[in-house]
Amino acid sequence: MESVAPTVLWRMFRTGREPVRAVLLPGGPPYLLAFFANEHMDRAENYDTMDLAVFRADDIKRSLATDGWSEA
Repeated sequence: MESVAPTVLWRMFRTGREPVRAVLLPGGPPYLLAFFANEHMDRAENYDTMDLAVFRADDIKRSLATDGWSEA
């Protein structure tokens, strides 16, 4: 995945809560994975490989789904 623009990996929503999303920022290595809530960056994490960044994003997504969040 090569891009000069940020790539949204997923968006999730929950009634009464602000939407959240995972975004892979261009560049790398290291690959920068950022999580946004209510249009504000919640946190950013660096990974040595794209596979690790995507795995981490999927892990967070599974955790949110378990807590009642759903995809758009």
